[in-house]
Amino acid sequence: MTTSASTANQETQPADGFIRLWGEMGTHWGVPRTMTQVHALLFIDGRPLNTDDIMARLSISRGNASMTLRTLVDWGMITRTHNPRDRKDYYAAEQDVWKLFATIARARKRREIEPLMGSLEQVLEQGADTTDADAKRQRAKIEEVLAFTRLFDAVAEQLLAAGPDALGTLSSGR
Repeated sequence: MTTSASTANQETQPADGFIRLWGEMGTHWGVPRTMTQVHALLFIDGRPLNTDDIMARLSISRGNASMTLRTLVDWGMITRTHNPRDRKDYYAAEQDVWKLFATIARARKRREIEPLMGSLEQVLEQGADTTDADAKRQRAKIEEVLAFTRLFDAVAEQLLAAGPDALGTLSSGR
């Protein structure tokens, strides 16, 4: 159980600002605030925590914690291990920043970019036989968007595969 003195101390730690910031960023990405806050807590704390620890630290319900942890595990954002001594599951986030952002990028790619490309392809298939000049012009624009999205996807995948050194090389202009 957390004492009021240790709770007050926790509220002044840099971790609180990071958890709050990560939660706000998540809402801009379309990810529930609690999900990004749980991830931020596991990352910034740096050690495996069980559901009770997470619930107490973030003041969330068991149901919310359980659903959030299950989703983060499914997305590959955290790992789960079982401790037979206390019969609890413990959760940990990747601590390597490059791997962390690569995992986030791949998850977003899988959830956003790949479905977008599929949807653009479907839109193009629907009007493939048109002879209308306006429709042909519109199709050409959609084809441009699809081509750019595929190029962006390929470049992002190459960058992720190349590792952190490639990013450093790109940023230095070498």
